[in-house]
Amino acid sequence: MSDISLCYTKQGAGPPLLLLHGNGEDGSYFIHQMEYFSRRYTVYAVDTRGHGQSPRGTAPFTIAQFAEDLSEFMDEQGILRAAILGFSDGGNIALTFALAHPGRVSRLILNGANLDPSGVTPQVQIPIVLGYKIASLFAGKSPKAKAHAEMLSLMVNEPHIDPEELKKLRARTLVIVGTKDMIKDEHTLLIARSLPRSQLEIIAGDHFIAAKNPHAFNRAVDRFLSEP
Repeated sequence: MSDISLCYTKQGAGPPLLLLHGNGEDGSYFIHQMEYFSRRYTVYAVDTRGHGQSPRGTAPFTIAQFAEDLSEFMDEQGILRAAILGFSDGGNIALTFALAHPGRVSRLILNGANLDPSGVTPQVQIPIVLGYKIASLFAGKSPKAKAHAEMLSLMVNEPHIDPEELKKLRARTLVIVGTKDMIKDEHTLLIARSLPRSQLEIIAGDHFIAAKNPHAFNRAVDRFLSEP
């Protein structure tokens, strides 16, 4: 059993659709998706452990732990199987969850996910690594620095997903990114090509297309979810 219960917001009626936010954010990131998708789905915007209103708890602060937290959240809500949309670290959690619990995923939407830290462009990753090193130096003296180091550690040291593992996934998957995303183009292509039942969608914008270009993003996701 988990040491915590995840906080969430819920809206709509219909099949379950889980929304997983990125690093350092919370479920409110999906403000432009909740209303739109709640017309046809029961939408859950979940705060990851140690993010938003969800407590940190004592369990490891890792992508694998977050995936197990999600499994327990689904149990608590009585959700056997769901469509999962994950953004950035949320996409990494969604992918890790799908590999561990393939039968619980009806459809998968990976928005700006990566398999390992090398998938992030150097101009974004280098400052994150430097910030992590600085925060780690002060982590022993400052709880705030410790929390900051822990958050950045998710991007510096995780995830570790072998592209070969993706070949096992049977869920239909939408890989969706921005034209100027912080995930390298070749890395996104590697993910899409490694998944046997995937399609790739590229939307005008940067990493944050769900927030900055919601009209195009929502339509692309809706089309994918509506396909028989």
